[in-house]
Amino acid sequence: MLLNLLLLLLLTLSIKTDGYYFSMVHECTCSSEDLNDIEYIYKVYFNKELSVQFSSSVGKFIGFNELGVADAERRNSGNSLQFHRTLLDEVCKPGLNIMYSHFLNKKVRPKIRLRFQQEASGGPPAMMMCSAFNFYPPAIDVYWLRDGQKVTTNMISTEEMADGDWYYQVHSHLEYTPTSGEKISCVVEHASSKKPIIIDWEVSTLSEFEWNKIALGTSGLVLGLIFSSAGFIYYIYKKKFPGKIPVPRCVC
Repeated sequence: MLLNLLLLLLLTLSIKTDGYYFSMVHECTCSSEDLNDIEYIYKVYFNKELSVQFSSSVGKFIGFNELGVADAERRNSGNSLQFHRTLLDEVCKPGLNIMYSHFLNKKVRPKIRLRFQQEASGGPPAMMMCSAFNFYPPAIDVYWLRDGQKVTTNMISTEEMADGDWYYQVHSHLEYTPTSGEKISCVVEHASSKKPIIIDWEVSTLSEFEWNKIALGTSGLVLGLIFSSAGFIYYIYKKKFPGKIPVPRCVC
């Protein structure tokens, strides 16, 4: 897992006078999980252009334009240089360690849902979807098993998607032709669980689209019985009262 930690201390001072703009920014950054490459960076902008910068990896101020070069020379020969050199150990390292231990080192087990998504046009093959929600860190592996064997074709997975609240979600789709007695399983491997999380779906049970077919057939049967009964009643009435047309009457 790569971290991109931007600051504990973010101090921006902005001044706008007669069209001039000045700002300065303090940053503490890190790009490794063991926090061994923490860096302190101080930037000064003039009219939104980077003018001078100090980084703990360089150890001195560097100017990026005429004004910045003069400013860097002045800072490197004064007390400002020693002050900024101390901020890495006094602010960045303890601060990022607190942040990592309290927030970034947490592991949250994913919630998993396995369901039939839709029937492909024209009948089987069908589509299964395995979804993992609300997990952290984002690194995760989702794959399928058919009768205990890993599936390597007819499947597609999304990238890990951020929910915006430090949690992530991912979805995997499997296209397959149902076979009686076959077992389909979704497997999720994540840092929050020492063992793979396996969710089974038995093909021997009726799938959603099969229940829909049964419901549709039952509805058609009921409607057929209703129309057949209406026709039979009309036929009996015509035989008993030839030439008459039944007229609905209101009983008040």
